[in-house]
Amino acid sequence: MNLIAPLISPDSVVADRSFSSKKKLLEHAADLFGRLNGLKPQEVFDSLLERERLGSTALGFGVAIPHGRIKSLKEAAGAFYRIIPPLDFDSPDGLPINLCFILLVPQNANELHLQILGELAQMLGDAGMRERLLAAGPSELHQLLATWTP
Repeated sequence: MNLIAPLISPDSVVADRSFSSKKKLLEHAADLFGRLNGLKPQEVFDSLLERERLGSTALGFGVAIPHGRIKSLKEAAGAFYRIIPPLDFDSPDGLPINLCFILLVPQNANELHLQILGELAQMLGDAGMRERLLAAGPSELHQLLATWTP
């Protein structure tokens, strides 16, 4: 089992959505975490935006991993987005993103935060996995993410 499976549910996997900006994507994610995790959307949005201001969380190859710390959160939570058409995200390689995993962790979850980010970078850094995520039907995305093995 991977560290990612417990963070997501079929409801937190969003397929083939279009966003006009990075801000709109983060707003949608904040609302999603509010609905699914009982968090305050404004707190989620502010945390994600604050991290993006430090530097883009895009990795290149069409992938981004926005992340933030939330004081009221007890356990890490995630959401996965497949974005169509690809969205400009200030990527280091200049390419827009179409795969985005948004991670929220409790305020003091330093070690876990780094372990999850490392696993996400490994998973989304794999060209074969990216191809599978892009080709999968919307209902298959959650299963692909949950069963990936590092």
